[in-house]
Amino acid sequence: MGEFVRLEVEDGIGTIRLDRPKMNALNVQVQEEIRDAALEAGSREDVKAVIVYGGERVFAAGADIKEMQAMSYTDMVDRSGPLSSSISAVARIPKPVIAAITGYALGGGCELALACDFRVVADDAKLGQPEILLGIIPGAGGTQRLSRLVGSSRAKEIIFSGRFVDAQEALAIGLADRVVPAADVYATAREWAGTYVGAASYAVRAAKEAIDRGLEVDLETGLEIERMLFASLFATKDREIGMTSFVEQGPGKARFEGR
Repeated sequence: MGEFVRLEVEDGIGTIRLDRPKMNALNVQVQEEIRDAALEAGSREDVKAVIVYGGERVFAAGADIKEMQAMSYTDMVDRSGPLSSSISAVARIPKPVIAAITGYALGGGCELALACDFRVVADDAKLGQPEILLGIIPGAGGTQRLSRLVGSSRAKEIIFSGRFVDAQEALAIGLADRVVPAADVYATAREWAGTYVGAASYAVRAAKEAIDRGLEVDLETGLEIERMLFASLFATKDREIGMTSFVEQGPGKARFEGR
């Protein structure tokens, strides 16, 4: 467990909890603790789904600019790889990952949210990539994940301007998946995550990998990735359970074992 980031596990749901006062600024220490929490969440058998949560006030307001201001070009050459890979560690968690967003998700905080599979957003929250206002660009996936999510034109407009996106616009353009009152954000994320706890976890894992890896390649290669993952699931106990249950009892009654 890190000083500012911890993994809390309850009822099959792992919550990666950011807790660095006041605004969960993502300094080097927080970035590395996010990586550690993501790797732990991905490897634990008792974690079936993951929530990334910054607390009731703020998700994460961005990088620690005071720390970054002192960095030279060569400092950032050395640091940019670990920065990007710490956020990618969240994207690579082989389980459903939901960002529970309150307050602000800006800069690195928005990039952290983009690394999740889904985003539950408070109705008064603000999201954005304001790096351009500092004379830089997003450096932990913002230019790539945002454009894949909302399209290149919208991503360019948001990134070029550095403006904040409110919850309703985020929902309209696909940056948010659900918008709820701020007080309900974490509970909504838990309810959603709970739907995956009893799922065929290796099938969910394969589906996530097929989609994510498929988006990185051409269609034919993506279809081959899908084919191989599809075939591989015939080696799992859950495939046997699911098909037997369907034949004998009809759909939706299987009790999967996660193996």
